[in-house]
Amino acid sequence: MTSNAFIAFQKNEETRCIVEAIVDDNPDAVVVDQPAMVKVDVPGRLVIKRATVEEKMGRDFDLQELQLHLITISGHLDESDDEFVLSWQS
Repeated sequence: MTSNAFIAFQKNEETRCIVEAIVDDNPDAVVVDQPAMVKVDVPGRLVIKRATVEEKMGRDFDLQELQLHLITISGHLDESDDEFVLSWQS
């Protein structure tokens, strides 16, 4: 059985672009849209790619900016300048 990795953000215009990027890079992503937050669940491994977020936002993006909008995460975190990865090891 695979556990879901997930991330939840405050709901705003920048996180809309981040969520769009997550959905593009994670075909199994399930978006749960709530009034004040948006949560994204992905079975096993969730990847946020800096390049995809930059494409959606139309500007340079430092993955550290995720922290400004972040509510919570679930999974083991592996972070570089280019990717933010949450996963569950079996």
